[in-house]
Amino acid sequence: MEEDCWCVDLRADNVDIGGDRNMGVIKIKYLACITPLEKISVGDWIDLRCAEDIEMKAGEFRIIPLGVAMELPEGYEAIIAPRSSTFKRYGIIAVNSIGIIDNSYCGDDDQWGFVALAMRDTVIHKDDRICQFRLLKNQEQVEFVTVEDLGNENRNGFGSTGK
Repeated sequence: MEEDCWCVDLRADNVDIGGDRNMGVIKIKYLACITPLEKISVGDWIDLRCAEDIEMKAGEFRIIPLGVAMELPEGYEAIIAPRSSTFKRYGIIAVNSIGIIDNSYCGDDDQWGFVALAMRDTVIHKDDRICQFRLLKNQEQVEFVTVEDLGNENRNGFGSTGK
């Protein structure tokens, strides 16, 4: 990392997540000099930042590095989505609509990324907030059973709840 970096050391022994929704400590390794992630008091999404200056031309695809690697709690995964202002400010969209990081992606060099497509020429600066994430519990195991009839009334097709 850069020598004059303002990143902080978030070792597991000096972090207190606190609150009733405490799921434990999340270990984070900063791979770039960006503003450290912050606990949030309102809402469930945490902003992520671009780890380097990026220039993209219209139609260009790129995985934008986010400068962090994390060890998520067992049984949880992270969902990454654009911030509401990302398209307006930068003209990029998430090509997969969302990103999913499972808790096995937790090595020292497993840097999180934002999979982006530029809709116009754009410049994104290092430390700009471009996306956000939240943690979700992994889906419980399910079993599929094949049947001939579901026994329910039809709703008349996909997208049929209103005009």
